[in-house]
Amino acid sequence: MTTGATKQLARYAVNLRYRDIPPEVISRAKDCLLDIITVALYGSTKPWSRTVVQFVKDQGLSGLSTVLGESRRVPAQLAALANGTMAHAFELDNVRQPGAGVHPGATAFLPALAVGEVQKANGKAFLTAFVAACEVMGRIGVAAGNSLEKRGFHAPGLTGTFGAAVAAGRLLGLDESKMIYALGIAGSYCGGLMEFSRCQEGAMIKRLHLGKAAEGGVTAASLARRGFAGPDSVLERHLGFCRAFSDSPNLSRLTYRLGREFESLNICIKRYACHINAHAPIEGLEKLSQQNGFDPGEIREIAIGGIEKLVTHHAIYQPKDLMAAQYSIPFCAALSLYYDPKKPESFAEKRISDKKVLSMMRKVRLSVDSEIEKKGWDRAARVTLSLRDGSHPSVLVVHFKGTPHNPMSPSELEEKATNLTRHILSEKKLERLIDTVQNIEELDDITKLTRPLRIAR
Repeated sequence: MTTGATKQLARYAVNLRYRDIPPEVISRAKDCLLDIITVALYGSTKPWSRTVVQFVKDQGLSGLSTVLGESRRVPAQLAALANGTMAHAFELDNVRQPGAGVHPGATAFLPALAVGEVQKANGKAFLTAFVAACEVMGRIGVAAGNSLEKRGFHAPGLTGTFGAAVAAGRLLGLDESKMIYALGIAGSYCGGLMEFSRCQEGAMIKRLHLGKAAEGGVTAASLARRGFAGPDSVLERHLGFCRAFSDSPNLSRLTYRLGREFESLNICIKRYACHINAHAPIEGLEKLSQQNGFDPGEIREIAIGGIEKLVTHHAIYQPKDLMAAQYSIPFCAALSLYYDPKKPESFAEKRISDKKVLSMMRKVRLSVDSEIEKKGWDRAARVTLSLRDGSHPSVLVVHFKGTPHNPMSPSELEEKATNLTRHILSEKKLERLIDTVQNIEELDDITKLTRPLRIAR
């Protein structure tokens, strides 16, 4: 058994220096930052986000941390709660690829932003806190393995708490012993259940899971700073996180190539406002359409093969609300044949009763693909059509657009940012945001990033 992994990760998180971070990691971090800020701003307009923001306001507490899109500032843990929820409000926030139940932007950058404002951190400290959090959180997700969600836990609601604790802890200046405490406390804040994917009502709770993780991590680091202790073996021991939540943890992955191989390079940025497991099927349909020029009316069947999770978690043929629809691969695949999936507004509540989409959904068949399972292509998909002319065009999508092996270009990232904020930020403010992010290491105070994002509503 790997011993001392919690201590090793805490030591790494405390000792990481900006000069130790490769330029390509810094570049990827900047992409993630621009993405998560604009995604959260877009998410701030959604009714479930407004509910959480109003809850935060109703606490009547003043602070130094920005709720994105709001003029009022609040305590850091409340800002993390609101911003994390807004980031995950519409299935647009960035993730880790290959999958490990990790959402870097929502549960590392946004908690860092909340605490960084309080501490008046500079840009280099802010970026370093994010990378430290990413390295720890990513390894925890990989070590826990894919059984978290098979057992019914929503993984980013668990792993994200550790990421937020490290990001906040770095900026609060925790030493190694107190960072260990922060991780230990974070382990008891982990939570989030997958029942939203099968319930008749209440799937909105998924939106809250990342806000809750961000809030819990900030609280954990704040308590640790005051000397409140948490177990120093919270990750690796028999009653610790990995064994409690996972069926078959790989504990050696907790510290695998720590400091030599950067988890931050595994950030995947989404193009579509739906679960990441629907991205390869959507791209596959797009490629088949380009190659074969068929009309949706010519489709008799859409066969989508992938990992077991496609069948166990995403075979939702009668989504009751928009959240369930965005989690449904039959719905997302069918919708993409009639509406542009790159436009968030295509994923509208009214599409749940769209007769064209409903009819096409019934033609979608999900199955486990043995090659994809064997090779561990966890978010790949093989899409095969049965057309009325008797043909069966097929395509395998492994590295869809936005993944580390097929990243979005700077212009594509800016296009996404523009689409998300066109009704929230002026063109001038967006240009300023993009420029600030691209040169964020030069900022002497991170509040210069957030000040233009405070908007009176």
